Amino acid sequence: MQSELIHAVIACAMAVPAFPAFGKSKPTIVLVHGAFQDGRNTWARVGPQLERDGYKVIIVTLPGRDNDGADPKTITTDLFRDTVLKAISNEPAPVVLVGHSFGGITISNVAEAAPDKIKALVYLSAYLPQDGQSLMDLAKTDRDSHMGKPGNLVLAPDYSTASINPDAKADIFANDANDADRTVIVNSLIPEAAGPQGMPVKLTPANWGRVPKFYLETTQDHCVSPYLQEQMISHATLVKVTKIDAGHASYITKPNDVVAGIEYAATH
Repeated sequence: MQSELIHAVIACAMAVPAFPAFGKSKPTIVLVHGAFQDGRNTWARVGPQLERDGYKVIIVTLPGRDNDGADPKTITTDLFRDTVLKAISNEPAPVVLVGHSFGGITISNVAEAAPDKIKALVYLSAYLPQDGQSLMDLAKTDRDSHMGKPGNLVLAPDYSTASINPDAKADIFANDANDADRTVIVNSLIPEAAGPQGMPVKLTPANWGRVPKFYLETTQDHCVSPYLQEQMISHATLVKVTKIDAGHASYITKPNDVVAGIEYAATH
């Protein structure tokens, strides 16, 4: 009788399907700001929401801001790239790398250097270059950008930094913002090292080309205009393009939409 019971238990156990394996852990999300910005102010609404949704978030602040003492004449796109590479060096699994505006140049260079460290690239109203292009190359083709209006971009006497004319900051970055958000955005804008904006990328199909790419297009953008965003998108191989009804600082004015776009890339 005991032998029959044992055989019955074994047969029952063999008939029951095993429990499914635990799902894959969520990838780390790395947020890279653009020109005239820093990491803390740019991602103040996006980062915490991603963390509430269960993601580890790394916010990178690039050299030349936060009173770090860096000489703007020594700042290069290679230095930006290496700063991000250092930030992700200890991550055990590929990360989702998000770049806003000029951050698109930076994340492209990172993916070229270390494609195996990147699960996906997310370009948020960002410069999406082709091999050999710089931010300046792309910006010169942007017929609708308000940044190119006379007097809106101010160079230092020694050409080491560029700044946005205070009278133009709200129009360029915060045209869709309410009064409170407009103040937050305008007060966060700082001078930027000028040199990196003219430095071209070096991208190959074997490295940057094989990393999945997503684009979050901002349809009211006065900085990187929808015209230029569409042009860059048309020359790229992208998994998905998501339109966000916002200006350039969508990370402040439409953080929920930005988070949704990033999380889509993280799960596809």
